[in-house]
Amino acid sequence: MAGTRERAPGNAPGPDSVLRFATELCAWVAAPWALAGWSVWAAVAGVVLLIGLPTVFATPGDKAQVIVPVPGAVTVALVLLQLVAAVVASWAAWPVWAAIAVSALAAACLVTERGRWRRLLTV
Repeated sequence: MAGTRERAPGNAPGPDSVLRFATELCAWVAAPWALAGWSVWAAVAGVVLLIGLPTVFATPGDKAQVIVPVPGAVTVALVLLQLVAAVVASWAAWPVWAAIAVSALAAACLVTERGRWRRLLTV
């Protein structure tokens, strides 16, 4: 598709993908951890939403498989949701040193995602 950045098969993901996945992973762990003390159901719902929404909704050309196509702004919003969840939940559930590390990771992800977001916001 014109205007999309595609990697050749077998190539390792770029730093933007690695940082985004690492931040998503932090959100998937920290959010239910932070919510579990309040409600186990909220913890389960939180992780289901954090994993399920980006799995179901994607921008064509940004992912290989798209179940429900959405505009690029929705994909950007879903990534921002993951970043916010990772930072807020890590501060709520984890020691300060871990929350600082997750915050730095999310900040780095914001920097590396700029090009992708610019592209997505034109879709």
